Amino acid sequence: MEVLNKEARYNYFILEELECGISLMGTEIKSIRLGKVNLKDSYGVIRKGEVFLINMHISPYKEGNIFNHLETRSRKLLLHKNEILKLNDKVSKEGLTLIPLKLYFKKNKVKILLGLCKGKKNYDKRETIKERDLKREASKLNKYKFK
Repeated sequence: MEVLNKEARYNYFILEELECGISLMGTEIKSIRLGKVNLKDSYGVIRKGEVFLINMHISPYKEGNIFNHLETRSRKLLLHKNEILKLNDKVSKEGLTLIPLKLYFKKNKVKILLGLCKGKKNYDKRETIKERDLKREASKLNKYKFK
């Protein structure tokens, strides 16, 4: 099971990707296994030498009790200290943003693919749409050409 952030590739240039762990509660894991996750408006922030993921929506677990979690609470990302320092330098000096690209399981652990991103302007987005349409047209032509 994996959850993609499709808007991230449309709205941002992804300069670097980094796999990191995430600190979760028990009912959050159960909701993630059911696929009740949304990465759409989430982003990463570095505070006091730690990286946090803000606005990631995990729906409450239906069978949970009073120990159920808040839906959009801040969640700590697990990275090495030197990785955090490198990210902090790039985010503060170059004005880049930390955006989660994908959430997936790896050996029963939840991992997040965090992207170091730069925002696209409107003309860049139009260029992305053109490229996508050209690829789609080319694949249609190749599909009919070989039949």
